[in-house]
Amino acid sequence: MIDEFLARPLTARVATEGPTIRPTWYLWEDGAFWILSGPWSRLPSLVRSRPRVVVAVDVCELETGVVVQVLARGDAEVRPFDVARGRRKLVRYLGSDEGRWDPRFREYLHGDVGAVWVYLRPSRLVMKDLSYST
Repeated sequence: MIDEFLARPLTARVATEGPTIRPTWYLWEDGAFWILSGPWSRLPSLVRSRPRVVVAVDVCELETGVVVQVLARGDAEVRPFDVARGRRKLVRYLGSDEGRWDPRFREYLHGDVGAVWVYLRPSRLVMKDLSYST
């Protein structure tokens, strides 16, 4: 059930020590979060200095009463960017027609912008269903 929920193109929030919290798109693959980042963000340097992070992904659908949250925590790491995974992540949120994407997203795949992955294989992963009847 966690895999199905995290396969949806939702927005996660990742928190680093400090605390610093930021919304982010993510890719959930092989039991891990892959978050595209780079020199335009402080996230990679924060993770390098203090790798402990928390990621929250949730939905609250007032029309249906669906309220679900996934909380993950663990030590993240910065990994080299690979285009194939980057494409899978961006297609998930933007669709398969790259020609319709904002140019900065195409640049992640085809340019030399210093993109990296912030990778988290959670040491703790919890899903809570707080849904209610409407």
